[in-house]
Amino acid sequence: MSQMSKSLFIESELLKNSQPVKHGFFGARGGVSEGIYESLNCGYGSNDVSENVATNRALVAQAMGVAADHLINPYQVHSALVQFTDKPFANDAPKVDGLVTNIKGLALGILTADCAPILFADTAVGVIGAAHAGWQGALGGVIEATIDLMITYGANPNNIIAAIGPCIAQKSYEVGIEFRDRFVIADAKNEMFFVAARAHEKFHFDLKSYCAMRLTNSGIGRIDVLPQDTCELETDYFSNRRRNLKGEPDYGRNISVIAR
Repeated sequence: MSQMSKSLFIESELLKNSQPVKHGFFGARGGVSEGIYESLNCGYGSNDVSENVATNRALVAQAMGVAADHLINPYQVHSALVQFTDKPFANDAPKVDGLVTNIKGLALGILTADCAPILFADTAVGVIGAAHAGWQGALGGVIEATIDLMITYGANPNNIIAAIGPCIAQKSYEVGIEFRDRFVIADAKNEMFFVAARAHEKFHFDLKSYCAMRLTNSGIGRIDVLPQDTCELETDYFSNRRRNLKGEPDYGRNISVIAR
């Protein structure tokens, strides 16, 4: 799939068939923001007009069938920290990179602009999760921490479905040798996720496959990896890597959401 559909969001077929969970991977289309934030920027951390971000988030909440204040996301810090929540955040969002809940009508959101958003669901017990898996979080264990917290609230790894949403693809993700070495030092088998680039001591990293491996090693048998490359699909997704390549001053945020 090379282009965003006319819908406001795309879905994982695995999660789509897992009622009564509702989810969506939202991109750059369908909102009210302008300029470099055109148009569905959902990140208050950007320099976009806050009223536009609020409107965009309300559109997402409406699409997910929840109240605007019931669409929540953490203050992401590229960590392996995960938190359970049973209500909307009254004030500041927690500084974590994963959320878990079993409450109906509460939508868990993850903001990304190349990192991997991962949505989880065990529909047998009604436990859902959402994780922000950039390279730091993925290497540090945010995927396992999210699964562990879901298990604490009754989920069974054999029943959990995980969907890795649109993120930067290997062909777009050039990194240096120091980056590669971090992964290889952690586990020599991680070398399989790197291929040599044309430039000297540069490599291309496969974040999608790395996250899928961490899920598999955690006992998750049903995994959907969406193919979209956020860096490549300029009209469909916001991308920090593309922003840097173009020399733009800021970037919008995509949001991925799951709700019971």
